[in-house]
Amino acid sequence: MRNLESTPKIYVGTYSQYNNGSLFGKWFDLTDYSDLKEFLRDCHEFHRNELDPELMFQDWENIPDFLISECSLHKEAFTYFEAIGEMDDETAEAFEIYCKQINYWPSNGYELDDQLDGFRESYRGFFGGSMKDPKLEYAYQYVEETGLLSGVPSALEKYFDYEAFARDLFLEGYSEYEGHVFTDY
Repeated sequence: MRNLESTPKIYVGTYSQYNNGSLFGKWFDLTDYSDLKEFLRDCHEFHRNELDPELMFQDWENIPDFLISECSLHKEAFTYFEAIGEMDDETAEAFEIYCKQINYWPSNGYELDDQLDGFRESYRGFFGGSMKDPKLEYAYQYVEETGLLSGVPSALEKYFDYEAFARDLFLEGYSEYEGHVFTDY
């Protein structure tokens, strides 16, 4: 994992104890486990005082909502954490946005590798720089990278409407979420 502040953790109690007015449980650091089976085995061991403990995830930190609910953790969660552990914070944030708001993983049925491939094809970068308008900042970069105005006399180039061009780019073909830009195709 990247650091202690971004470590995925779950506070695990049981429904039986909760229904009896107790919040007894324990915080489990998911970086201590290699997979879901190992994590659940440790949770059941911690709650071994109950005959058949029904685990309740009462709180969690640094786990996207699409991977967890009150009673389950997605089987691909550990693979997801491993993948984002290899990314810088900005890219990991963008991948979470991609999974949550663009390509709806894991409910889309894709394997994580396929989701990562789609993300790499779609993600254009973070544009939250000095312009304060990610769409406009991306439009400037797009024009420069594609050479859209190459060959245009510099006297005419200054009349190019970057704001209108940015608006049109993001009407069809591109999306922006919290400064992160993605292609829509």
